[in-house]
Amino acid sequence: MTDGLSRAGVFAAGLRCRCPRCRNGRLFSGYLTPAKTCERCGLDFSFADAGDGPAVFVILVAGFLVVGLALVTEIFWRPPYWVHAALWIPLMLAVTLGLLRPFKGVLIALQYRNQAEESRFQKEQP
Repeated sequence: MTDGLSRAGVFAAGLRCRCPRCRNGRLFSGYLTPAKTCERCGLDFSFADAGDGPAVFVILVAGFLVVGLALVTEIFWRPPYWVHAALWIPLMLAVTLGLLRPFKGVLIALQYRNQAEESRFQKEQP
């Protein structure tokens, strides 16, 4: 465990998009761009590389939620297709954009806690 950051602390820091070490500084400088360093404790965020992981989790959660609600709506009320488009397209956008940043924050905090980094291969000695 790094700097006493518990599992609950990892998720809390990530969901709040805060520095995983001090839990106060901002993790992002833009919507999804990690800051260079923490403004409070100076932690270098160069280790932060969540890749496509957050997008995959968000797509699975949003798809399950929105498709499930669309199926229930279709089965019980059978609205016209334009009503489906008017309901589910904005909801899908809101859910995906709303969850993407916190999920990325959680994955970056987990990288920090577990000291995860890109693997490096050593050259074989002749």
